[in-house]
Amino acid sequence: MNALGFDQLMAEIASVRPVHDIGRVVRISRGMIDVSGLSACAAQGDLVEIGKPGEKGQRGEVLTLAKDHVCVLADGGAEGLQIGDAVSLIGANQIAPDDSWIGRVIDPFGQPFDGRPILRGAKPHALRGEPANPTQRRAMGARLETGLAAFNTMLPIVRGQRIGLFAGSGVGKSTLLAKLARGVRADVVVIAMIGERGREVREFVERVLGPEGMKRAVVVAATSDQSPLVRRRCAWAAMAVAEYFRDASKHVLFLADSITRFADAHREVALAAGEGGELRGFPPSTVHQITSLCERAGPGAGSAGDITAVFSVLVAGSDMEEPVADILRGVLDGHVVLDRKIAERGRFPAIDILRSVSRALPDAAQEDENALIATARQRLGVFDRSEMMVQAGLYSKGTDPVLDLAIESWPKLDRFLAEDEWDSTQASFQRLASCLEPDPTPEGEVH
Repeated sequence: MNALGFDQLMAEIASVRPVHDIGRVVRISRGMIDVSGLSACAAQGDLVEIGKPGEKGQRGEVLTLAKDHVCVLADGGAEGLQIGDAVSLIGANQIAPDDSWIGRVIDPFGQPFDGRPILRGAKPHALRGEPANPTQRRAMGARLETGLAAFNTMLPIVRGQRIGLFAGSGVGKSTLLAKLARGVRADVVVIAMIGERGREVREFVERVLGPEGMKRAVVVAATSDQSPLVRRRCAWAAMAVAEYFRDASKHVLFLADSITRFADAHREVALAAGEGGELRGFPPSTVHQITSLCERAGPGAGSAGDITAVFSVLVAGSDMEEPVADILRGVLDGHVVLDRKIAERGRFPAIDILRSVSRALPDAAQEDENALIATARQRLGVFDRSEMMVQAGLYSKGTDPVLDLAIESWPKLDRFLAEDEWDSTQASFQRLASCLEPDPTPEGEVH
C-alpha cells in the first residue's frame, strides 16, 4: 500500500469514535432544542447527532451554551423529536479534503452526492479557517487568461484577485460563472452552489460546466430545500477545500453562487439563536460573516498558492445599495454588474461595463492597453448619455464629432463584449482596437 493510501486509511480509522458523549433532549421550543449532559464537553459550533448512538440520526449544531444545557438547532427541524431523545456529540465542524475529490460533487459534510465512495483526506481542516497574515501575503499576481474578451481587456482578473458578480435572477449569472470555470487558467476550480435548486445542480455540472470543466473542479452543493445550517456550511466547506489546494501550492479559482443565499442562511440561524435583525432584516453579525469569508481568499503567503475568487450576489431590482451588495463592494477588488436590460436584448454576458470596475487596473495592463480601455469606456459613456436622443432621431450626424465616433463604435463594442476569446489577451486587445477604428469613408463622402 502506498503512503497516500495508508494515510487515508489511518484518517478513516481515526474518524471512528468508540466512545460517545451523550446528552438528552429536555426542551423543544420554536425549533430550538435544549440538551442536558453536554455542557462540560461541547463547544459552540460543534456538531451533534440526535438519535441512538451508532444509528444514523438527524444532525444539528450547538448555537448557544448554558451551565446546565446547550441549545441545538437541528438540520431538519424539530418535528418528530421527543423529550428524552439521545443526542451524541460529534465534535468540531471540520472537513478533510483530498486530491481525489477533483471531478466530484460533494455535500458540505464531504459526502458524495452520487453515492460512490470518496476518500477522506489525511488532515482535517477547520471549516472556518483563518485568513493569511496580512503582513505576509503576496501582492496580487499576473493577469489571467479568462476565455472571455470583456475580462481579457476592460475587466481584467489577476491571480489572487477577489471580485463580485452582481446580478438579478435569470440574466446569465450561472452561465458566466461556468464560462469562467472553463476559461480562467487555474490548477483547480472549487465551486460553491449555495441554496441552489435541486434540478439545477445536475444541469450545471453536466450541461453548463460539462466534462471538460469537471476535470479540474470540485463542486460543493447545498440545495434550497436543505436547512440554513447546511446552506451556510456550504460556503465555509468550499472555502476550506480551496484552502487545502492553496496550501499545496496550487492556484485555485473559487466561485461562490451565491453570497446572498449564504447571508440569508446565516440570518435564519442567527435569528433562531436570538440575535436581532437590525441591518434591513439582517443581524449585525452578517457583516463579519461575509467579510471573514472573503478575506480567506486572495494571495497566499510563503510557498502557498493563491485563491482567485468570484462571489456572486443576487441583486433584486438592481439595488446595489442593499446590505449584502454594499458589504461586498467594500471588501472586494472589483465588481461586475450584469444588467437585465442588456440581457433582454440578447447580449450575453450582459455586463454593464460602465457600472463595473476591476481594481487590478491600471497595473494589470500596459500603457497602450490602458489607453484603449479608457477610449472604449469614454465612447460607451458618451453613447449611454445620448442614446435616447439618438434613438428618437433628434441628433444630426456631424453636430458632435465625439458622439459621432461613439455612435459608430457602439455596435462593434457591444458585439465585442459578448465574444469568447480562446487565443490570448493580446488578440482580445487587437480586436478591441479594431472596434475603435473609424469606418472607412465611402468614396466621394467628406467628413
